[in-house]
Amino acid sequence: MTNVRPSQQMRDLGVVQEGAILTTPTRPFDLPTEQGEAEHIVQELFAALNCISQVHPFAKGVGIAAPQIGIGRAAAVVQPPGDVPAIILLNPRITARAEASDDQYEGCLSFFDVRGLVPRPLEITVESASLTGERVATLYEHGLARLIHHEIDHLDGLLYTARMLPGTEPIPVNEYRQTGRTWVYDHDQQPRRLGTNLAVHDDC
Repeated sequence: MTNVRPSQQMRDLGVVQEGAILTTPTRPFDLPTEQGEAEHIVQELFAALNCISQVHPFAKGVGIAAPQIGIGRAAAVVQPPGDVPAIILLNPRITARAEASDDQYEGCLSFFDVRGLVPRPLEITVESASLTGERVATLYEHGLARLIHHEIDHLDGLLYTARMLPGTEPIPVNEYRQTGRTWVYDHDQQPRRLGTNLAVHDDC
């Protein structure tokens, strides 16, 4: 795919590049009633991620949300860097955020020609559903927290540009060239499962 713009490359792989589906909040699953549909969508997300990863390397990890393949449901898949199992998010909600944050450059499969400097919390707690409808809370930190937060934003109809500080704009990917700081990962520390069947509490 020489001389093909990164965004066109993603479009050719089936990643939605524009349209209302990217800025419309997704519809949650009724689980376990819609378990079959949720499983099918997760399989489609993994298939898309597999195709994308064969074309472009992702040193910082990669995620994809259902709206990015044209499906307005609350499902996303995140693949951290290294030999770490993929994370499936169904009906996720961020229930707590650390006050400490940092600014890092992010890319997005849905506008892959640019990178943007985005502030995000260094730690988030996410409550998500299993296919059987069980609610599970998990603590994510640093680079993994950033990846997870980015994908949950997609499910809420938010692009990372909505998180950028006033007066900042995305920069062309050829100008970026990995100039941002490396995201911090603790490969020895897995996401911490905090509990199940939790009540939902908003933090804002």
